[in-house]
Amino acid sequence: MIEQDKPVRILGIDPGTNVLGFAILEVKQRQLSVVEIGVLTFTHIDEEHVDKLKYIFEQVQDLVHQYRPSQMAIEAPFFGKNVQAMLKLGRAQGVAMAAGMVNGLSITEYLPKKIKKAVTGNGNASKEQVAGMLENILKRKFQEKYLDATDALAAAVCHHFQSSNPLKATKTYSGWAAFVKDNPTKTK
Repeated sequence: MIEQDKPVRILGIDPGTNVLGFAILEVKQRQLSVVEIGVLTFTHIDEEHVDKLKYIFEQVQDLVHQYRPSQMAIEAPFFGKNVQAMLKLGRAQGVAMAAGMVNGLSITEYLPKKIKKAVTGNGNASKEQVAGMLENILKRKFQEKYLDATDALAAAVCHHFQSSNPLKATKTYSGWAAFVKDNPTKTK
């Protein structure tokens, strides 16, 4: 069997500190199918922020162990006006990435606008527009309550589109050392 015929699973993550969207996308012979899609909620954790981060790490590891993806596509934090919220979101993204890295996944980070543009053709598309286009691409309906999950699925679909196009350069990390080398200011 040719290597390209082997199914590839991509774990898409839309990081958050109260809700984290995830999706497992399988690509087999250029056919895309959703293996699982959902959200992890952390609103029940009243403890310190570090307890939420630990929970995110453990839950993402559970997803990796259960579905066996080989790649992770994760949405990069956007730069907003609330610095504290941005820092918390960055930490959530970091522990999700770490959970993938310790399990050998290659990690690729995408800006929200790049994900939206890859899926809809419009970098300023709404969450609802992204979900609608994914329904067209994947021939599947998604519940409106899963917009964080469809954002995660969009990251995985974007990753597939980018990685199947040899002309597009993406930022992929094979491990923590590679990430630190490319991002010295993010780790200080």
